[in-house]
Formats: sequence, C-alpha cells, structure tokens
Amino acid sequence: MVAQAFGLLFGLILLSLPIAAVLVIVALVMGAAYSPMPLYVAGSEIFWNVANEFTLTTIPLFVLLGEILLRAGVAERMYSAVAVWLNRLPGGLLHANIAASTLFSATSGSSVATAATIGTVALPEVERRGYNERLFLGSLAGGGTLGILIPPSIHLILYGMMTQTSIPQLYLAAMVPGLLLAVLFAAIVIVVCVVRPAFGGARVEATWRQRFASLPGIAPIVALFLVVVGSIYAGVATPTEAAALGVVFALILAAAHRRLTFAMLHGAFVGTMRTTAMIMLIVLASYYLNFVLSFLGIPQGLTRFVASLGLSPTATMALIVLFFIALGCVLESLSMLVTMTPLVAPVVVKLGYDPIWFGIVLIILLEVALITPPVGINLYVVQAIRRRGGMEDVMLGALPFVVGMLALIALLIAFPGIALWLPSLMR
Repeated sequence: MVAQAFGLLFGLILLSLPIAAVLVIVALVMGAAYSPMPLYVAGSEIFWNVANEFTLTTIPLFVLLGEILLRAGVAERMYSAVAVWLNRLPGGLLHANIAASTLFSATSGSSVATAATIGTVALPEVERRGYNERLFLGSLAGGGTLGILIPPSIHLILYGMMTQTSIPQLYLAAMVPGLLLAVLFAAIVIVVCVVRPAFGGARVEATWRQRFASLPGIAPIVALFLVVVGSIYAGVATPTEAAALGVVFALILAAAHRRLTFAMLHGAFVGTMRTTAMIMLIVLASYYLNFVLSFLGIPQGLTRFVASLGLSPTATMALIVLFFIALGCVLESLSMLVTMTPLVAPVVVKLGYDPIWFGIVLIILLEVALITPPVGINLYVVQAIRRRGGMEDVMLGALPFVVGMLALIALLIAFPGIALWLPSLMR
C-alpha cells in the first residue's frame, strides 16, 4: 500500500499536475481502493476545521509583512550599510549578499521574497565591480534560502502545526543553526576568494565615519525583528499577534520612507492574496491526504518497515537525509514539507530524536531543495532578475552553498545541542 501511494504521488507529479490537485487525487484514489468507508465524506469537515485554525492566520500576515518590506525601500539602505561594514573581508559584496539575506530573512519569513529583494539590489554590482558572476549569483540563491530557517519562518509554522510542536520553541531552535549557516556561507566565500582572488571583485572603499553613518540603514530591520520575535518571547504576543504587530511596524517604515501609497498597498495586498491562496490550497489538500493515509495505517506501516531494516538511528537518519535530497530535485520545498512531514516525522520520533531538532534538520533539507535543479525555485528567482545568460551559471554558483548546508546537517546530527540549546534554556 505504501508503494502504491508513493508511486501514484510521484507519477502525478511527473505529469506536471498542480501539487494541490495531486494530493487530493491521491487521497481520493487511495480511499476508494483500500477503505471500506467513503473517506471523501470527511473531506469537507477536514477542510473547514483546518481553514478555521487560528495559527494559520500568521501565514497571510507574514506574507503581507514581506510584501510591504519588498516595496518599502528598506532593503536598499540595509544592503548599502552591510556592504561598507564587510568590505575588508575577502569577497566583499558576496558577504553583503549573505548578511543582507540573513537580516531580511529575520523579517520576511520567505526565501523567495529574500532572494528577490536582495537580488534586485545587488545584481547591478556584478559587472561594475568585476565579481565572478557564478559565485555572486550562487551567494544570492544560497543566502535567500535562509528565509525559511531564520524566524519568523512560515515553513516552521506549518511544521509546528502538523507535528503539534511549539512554534516559539521551533523559532528558538532555528536561531543558532540559522546564524551558523550564514557563517558557513561566509567561510565558503572566504576560502574561494583566497584561493581565487579574482573572484572577489573590487573592494568597496569606506571610512569609519561612513560605516557609522550607515547604521540607520540596518536599524529598521533590527527593530522589526525585535518587535516580531521579541514580543513572542517577552510573553507580550502570540506568534499570530506578533505577525500583526510586524505588519503595523512595516507600514510605519514604508510611511517613513515615503513609499506608503495606494498603489504600493494594492500591489502588496494582491501579492499576499496570491501567495496565501497557493499555500492554503496546498495545506488543505495535504491535511486531507494525511487523514486518508493515517486511516489506512500507512505511517504506522512505514515505521514498522524502517524498524525491520535493523539500522542504527544515525544510519536511518542518513537514509532519510539522502531521501529528502533526492526528493528535492523533483519537488518544491512547500510540497515536500506538507506531504512528507506526517509520514517521516513519526519514524524519526520513534528513533528517539526530538521533533524540534528534526524540524530544523527538515527545514535545512528544504533549503537544499530551493537551490538544487531542476525545480530549485530560488535558482529561477535569481535568473529571472538577471534576465540574461543561462540557468547553468546560477546552478553551478549555488553548489558550494549546498555543501555548506550538508555540512550543517552533519553537525546537527553529531551535535543535536546546536539546535536544542536555546529551547532547553527557555524550558
């Protein structure tokens, strides 16, 4: 039954059907074929209950927050400020790409928004300062993936809902790995630019006076992060309320930068509606599929199968990592999250791993999917902004950053405390 479910799922995906339609079709076919009860009857109740889940309100709010920041002109000032502070490192603006992506990720919750925003600001510098274009493009695609790891992350919210795991605890667990991944990316850039100095381009010259004068460009992003994430851990707001506070603060920033117009708001609202509709359709379909699969006992069967292999927990985790890396070549990250989490998470917990820890590992694996061909969405985002040349340049440039992500996964498996240290302090 497990083989039939996976075979049907991947077969429909290969036919290029929309992922939400694929999930519903698989649920209907499996229910009709293996259940004596008409499971489709429960569909309407499941859709209604999930759609009324209060936590899901955070999704449109965080999407709207990112849309407003995208149009508010915050990124340009932030990028300029980061560039003058990191100009002495080998690689120059390559570090600015990563650092600006890290800061923007801490407010947007979206990898696509992060890659699009920082890419739009940074790409004109490639030819002007003589950077190696492939590495520059790769730093934008790789840095953009931090948007789904560093809080506030929409993907972590969905994982928390599906596994009944505390979202504030997940946010805490993601902070150290998120910053560590940014450091690993910076280390990769330094190594490459030391070995091949020509890749680093011309240095941005700056005095200390210019550096200190640039700090107001970073302050709004830091303040917004404190408003959103700080309010959660101060006990002032729930994640949903914190997202609403973030939207209000973003509107204030837009007004301060004289970007708050009806045209800007219209674009932000339309973009939010489109993205939210896409996410919610996939989430609703995935919940129905998970209900059918659970009724048929497929997660339990998968757990028994893994146990029958007789592998150690570490070896089993290594197989799961390889499975997700391969899956990321054919599935988009959100689709992977909603389809695989209910199946794989029980197996991992049965092995003795912490669900909070696995949530962080899973998000990093989804980051890998964002920059691995042929469906790595961040690759297409960066190429769309570039508007010339071939996709192979972005793909090759992103490869070193895939290595950085795999190194972090290995560190998390060897030292789980990297992710669990902050949550344990809060407990």
